[in-house]
Amino acid sequence: MSERTDERSTTSHENGWRCGCLGRRTIFAAVAAIGAAGVTGSGLVGTPGFAQALTKAQRDEMTPDQVIDLMKRGNDRFRAGTPKDRDWLAQQRATASGQYPAAVLLSCIDSRAPAEVVLDMGLGDVFNSRIAGNVADVAVLGGMEFACKLAGAKVVLVLGHTACGAVAGAIAGAKLGNLTALLAMISPAVDPTKFAGERTANNPAFVDAVAHTSVTLTLAKIRKDSPVLAELEQQGKIKIAGAMYDLNSGAVDFIT
Repeated sequence: MSERTDERSTTSHENGWRCGCLGRRTIFAAVAAIGAAGVTGSGLVGTPGFAQALTKAQRDEMTPDQVIDLMKRGNDRFRAGTPKDRDWLAQQRATASGQYPAAVLLSCIDSRAPAEVVLDMGLGDVFNSRIAGNVADVAVLGGMEFACKLAGAKVVLVLGHTACGAVAGAIAGAKLGNLTALLAMISPAVDPTKFAGERTANNPAFVDAVAHTSVTLTLAKIRKDSPVLAELEQQGKIKIAGAMYDLNSGAVDFIT
């Protein structure tokens, strides 16, 4: 496989409570693309040092491990302050008629942790599902199944982060409208977390430890509650992985 890490970047930034939706046309287009042969996008070859949109051929050529390696290298570029140069308008035009994401990311809505930015990914590179505490409910799992089974994504990545307010809220037993039910999905990570010290929401180290545990429990939940994704992983077609983003250092630490 040729090196892909010099060809992908991002500045997709979301703030607040937002949700990406899949329209019927998008789903039908993805299904049709899966059955089509020889589909290509704008291409990366011939434009060294300048990132264009990911093509179907390039995505399909990669293994799940290679996709994860791309994300690791992307985070290295983010931390170094050397994101890939890219023509966003050209990417927008190239992806308007089709998309071939290499991964689906489940990350938190925290404004300081935009997954595509910290992994230096571009338009069309990844599906991104954002929800407070990066929990996996039925709707999120359905989106992941669409991304992998129908649209061809190779990796499911659950990305937690340090200083997570949702995790702190779950530890403290916070109650607020619909947020109460959401935090209840994080609460099972509190007791199993091994930590020698103050086990309260006021201890940043404990909050981070619980966030790490929550990511690992979410990975288990995905495999348990989605036979579709579990089967794809068993067949070696996808990899389900976790990671933690450090707000202070900018580093993404992948969980094996």
